Amino acid sequence: MNRLPRLRIQRTALPRNALILTDTPRPDCPACDGIGAIEHPYGHHETGEYEDSHWEPCHCWDEGLRWVLLPLPRLPERWHRRRGGYNDEPPF
Repeated sequence: MNRLPRLRIQRTALPRNALILTDTPRPDCPACDGIGAIEHPYGHHETGEYEDSHWEPCHCWDEGLRWVLLPLPRLPERWHRRRGGYNDEPPF
């Protein structure tokens, strides 16, 4: 299906922090109702009770369509470290 992508800006953390431009599902898609995937629930083979769902990507969007707009800087290591232990005293 040849269509124009519906683009949005999103933050990603893998493989590195960055702002990316990515495709989104069509909100008026009759196959997935704008979710971007079609749910196929299945049950346990013996009891028949609900066990989990398999999600099939919908044709209305391309999950792999993305471009990195701006790599975000990594925080310095000293910002990640805590000084001392936890303090359980109230702030007032």
